[in-house]
Amino acid sequence: MAVNGNEFYREEMAAAERAAREAGSIIMGLFKGKFDVQEKSKNNPVTTADIEANQKIREIVRGRFPKDGWLSEEDKDSSHRLSLSRVWVIDPIDGTKEFIEGVPQFAVSIGFVVNGRPKVAVVYNPAEDSFYKAAAGQGAFLNHQPIHTSPRSDIDGALLLVSRSEPQRKFQVFVDRCEIKPVGSIAFRLAKVAGGDGDGTLTFRSIHEWDVCGGVLLVEEAGGTVVDGSGKQLMFNRQEIRHRGVVAANTQLAQGLQGLWSKAMAEKV
Repeated sequence: MAVNGNEFYREEMAAAERAAREAGSIIMGLFKGKFDVQEKSKNNPVTTADIEANQKIREIVRGRFPKDGWLSEEDKDSSHRLSLSRVWVIDPIDGTKEFIEGVPQFAVSIGFVVNGRPKVAVVYNPAEDSFYKAAAGQGAFLNHQPIHTSPRSDIDGALLLVSRSEPQRKFQVFVDRCEIKPVGSIAFRLAKVAGGDGDGTLTFRSIHEWDVCGGVLLVEEAGGTVVDGSGKQLMFNRQEIRHRGVVAANTQLAQGLQGLWSKAMAEKV
């Protein structure tokens, strides 16, 4: 929404916040309780909580913005979104495996994209009651307090938040030089990096847009940088919905980490 030439997206943020909180309530009503688990594909589970949270987010967001595009992990994709400038990118539970295991490292991730770039983001971990949000040009916040990325520029000794299942051999260079802390959801890892609770995060995996869209804006609004494995800025609402690798940290550290990422990928192992 344009206000004196600045875009604050107040109504979009209000919808995202409400949707995330209501989805979080649904998720916590099922967490460590009884829910069904199905396999969408090998190693890709979906639960009652994913489906019900997605329905609630869709009901709130699409009810308010019916003409916007939609890309969610739990809905069939449509190429119609590619013709639209405004698109919502949703993961109702990023970290479903952690949710199933009773590990409180999952998050609701809601990103609102205009012309390929995120403008509103909410990443909410209801198990820890950590509510991260950001709007373009407005900074990033955790539970209403402003947050910033860590200032650390030295790779040696940097605290990296990583998946619980990175490919070990390529990852060894980071194990040798950095302090490593496993954290389940990449959306939650990006949010924690935005808040300085970890110097950076990275993955060698191909990551879907819905996993990182919200977290990317959080890191950027907290003063950091997020790039893909080749060092390019992440764009969203593309036909190819995967990014090959992700590196996030403050700008200087991200550059160094991405250089190591590229070197590790180039080595034949």
